Amino acid sequence: MLTYTVRRVFSLFPVLIGMTIVVFSIIHAIPGNPAQVILGQRATKEAVAALTEQLGLNKPWYIQYFDYMGKLLHGDLGTSLRSSGPISEEIWPYLGATFELALAAMLIAVVIGVNAGIISAWFSKSWFDYVAMVLALVGVSLPIFWLGLMEQWAFSLHLGWFPTTGREDVRDPVTAITHLYLIDTLLQGRFDQFGVVLKHLVLPSFALATIPMAIIARMTRATMLEVMRADYVRTARAKGLRMFWVVYKHSLKNAVIPVLTVIGLQLGLLLGGAILTETIFGWPGIGRYLYDAIAFRDYPVIQSGILIIAGIFVLINLIVDLMYVFVDPRIKYTK
Repeated sequence: MLTYTVRRVFSLFPVLIGMTIVVFSIIHAIPGNPAQVILGQRATKEAVAALTEQLGLNKPWYIQYFDYMGKLLHGDLGTSLRSSGPISEEIWPYLGATFELALAAMLIAVVIGVNAGIISAWFSKSWFDYVAMVLALVGVSLPIFWLGLMEQWAFSLHLGWFPTTGREDVRDPVTAITHLYLIDTLLQGRFDQFGVVLKHLVLPSFALATIPMAIIARMTRATMLEVMRADYVRTARAKGLRMFWVVYKHSLKNAVIPVLTVIGLQLGLLLGGAILTETIFGWPGIGRYLYDAIAFRDYPVIQSGILIIAGIFVLINLIVDLMYVFVDPRIKYTK
């Protein structure tokens, strides 16, 4: 197990290096000069050329790449062309916002999706099964931007239950510690702020949870249907065990591995930045941060942001692989 874990960790480095090369090449193939964007359309050619040289953008792309990797190995993510600030300092609030939104959305998706899939499998071909699977299909098909706008219209503008946009009350901002505002407010004992932050989180997290919720529900139903046909499940039911114990103790443990894989993949995608959700709800996450950087041709921000997202994604996949052993002790990693 330890040997397998070490080997997997070291195998992540070639993946991340390959990702930096691909991203660097694609970004520098995009038409447009960041120096021109910074100075504006009325800037003279001499001024643009001077700023281009100052930023090092006149060098061949591979020289720029090695310069960037040299800084990265020393823990320096570079400097933003737009704000002139260090990326390693300004990116963490955006990452914290996306982490909080993605984890809340995934919690909703797992709790509702897994239980809906279990009930649909247990009462297969019942009215609940048909309704749940139709809703799952609708959840996958609905455009996120439309669902977000409908949530704002119904629960913010019409009912007034939740805020329309933002992450906090701008009149009483949260003092950031971990950049996860729910945790920060609890650490400071600000339970009034905790309620405000939670209200801001409800609508975007439910909007973001719809697609993974539907996928998890369908996967759970499919795997549970297969497991429930096994002999040991029929034996447990014949012994008169309660439905709860048959499902959650005997059946779910043997059906959870495919579901766990889907959960890991969906969490990685959510952490990659839900640009539409963050844009609609004015959520200051990594998706909007990278979108603005792309529009501004802010190469260092784009490169660093994508590298961090890729690192998180492969780390989640590694954690999911290692969790298989704890979920099913029959799985052994020998190489």
